[in-house]
Amino acid sequence: MNLFIIICGALIFIVVAIAKFKIHPFITLILAAIMVGFLMGLDGVVILDKISEGFGKTLSSIGIIIGFGAIIGIFLEKSGGTASIAKYLLSVIGDKKSPLAINLTGVLVSIPVFCDSAFIILSSLNKALSKKTGISVAVFAVALSTGLYVSHVFVPPTPGPLAAAAALEADLGLVIIIGLVIALPTAFAGYLWAVKFGSKLTPTTPEIGNEMEEIVENKANILVVFLPIIMPIIFIGLRSMAKYPSHPFGDGMIADTLSFVGHPLPALFIGMLLALLLVDKKTPVKERWSWVSHALKEAGVIILITGAGGAFGSILRSGNLGELIEAQFTDLEVGIFLPFILAALLKTAQGSSTVAIITAATIISPMMDVLGLDSELSRALTVLAIGAGAMTVSHINDSYFWVVSQFSGMNTKTTLKMHTMATLIQGIVAILLLSSVQVILN
Repeated sequence: MNLFIIICGALIFIVVAIAKFKIHPFITLILAAIMVGFLMGLDGVVILDKISEGFGKTLSSIGIIIGFGAIIGIFLEKSGGTASIAKYLLSVIGDKKSPLAINLTGVLVSIPVFCDSAFIILSSLNKALSKKTGISVAVFAVALSTGLYVSHVFVPPTPGPLAAAAALEADLGLVIIIGLVIALPTAFAGYLWAVKFGSKLTPTTPEIGNEMEEIVENKANILVVFLPIIMPIIFIGLRSMAKYPSHPFGDGMIADTLSFVGHPLPALFIGMLLALLLVDKKTPVKERWSWVSHALKEAGVIILITGAGGAFGSILRSGNLGELIEAQFTDLEVGIFLPFILAALLKTAQGSSTVAIITAATIISPMMDVLGLDSELSRALTVLAIGAGAMTVSHINDSYFWVVSQFSGMNTKTTLKMHTMATLIQGIVAILLLSSVQVILN
């Protein structure tokens, strides 16, 4: 019971420090790790060793991958690949279903591009489509925000689910495959909410010209534009298939090649090389390197937070947390609902989905065996359950909420009604889908 009180106190400290006092999550998580270590009675040297061990172990598996993913995202953004994907899906689906096209664009684009940045990039397209079709810009805004959100919490190499997969030792290919399966209907739920409740709204938006013409598009073939996103996913998925007990690719050179190329490091490296091909040859080399520097600066913050989460988790694993959970929750058979609820509480309280995912994953990690979630499938589902919780809900303490509000011309009340409620619906839909998958596959 003392350990339970210590952990609850640590969670309260994390939430208050980040949400109220605006202390950076990296510092907050390290301080929480030190505090919990001392309260658990660990020696100071042991605490420092555990923090270093957890930090290093976490980053050894995903630090480089996050960097590669950030570079893919920035080159898609700067080269006009993001806008090209949006335009292509619009041409396929048509103007009448343009909110659905925007929703699907969000799902694809947010795999390598951070959702805040992607929303800003595509917001002018939303306004232009609203003017062209007569559909409220609120519909487009929420269709896009909810589409972007699902990949942000479900599909690696987005940092949150990538870090959770590392913390829970889940198979990354399995997380991606199931994550995509869950992401699409969850995004569609957001789209339905946007269409049903947004059509009657007329948010105030600035006068715009022909903004669709102002958006920079990539001149490469659309298949080439898609390659940096889909090839790493395909390679990682094939690697997971190659490792199945049935050995579908045999035990020879093909299986060995797929096991190597499908490892996240070479897979994301290949994706990065493909993204570099999208750049116009007229773009100065110096400018291209500045893009890389910008991407790595963004990635650096995420990497530090992720490492701090690993340090916090290492301290937690030093206690008898598993025994505590076994005593409190075994008879309840909470399964993946406990990770979902924990992540949802953290998300709603402090605002950041990535921090919620990393913190929840580090806390859940020592409990996996006790909760009956130690199988390969259960580990992947737990990562996604945490992701579902980390989108429930986005409100006024979330920077993404204000990006959606300010770049769509929606006031706070409207954004709460549209975007916040949509994320609540999405979280509920996602955890119900995940629990159904668990029942079916078990």
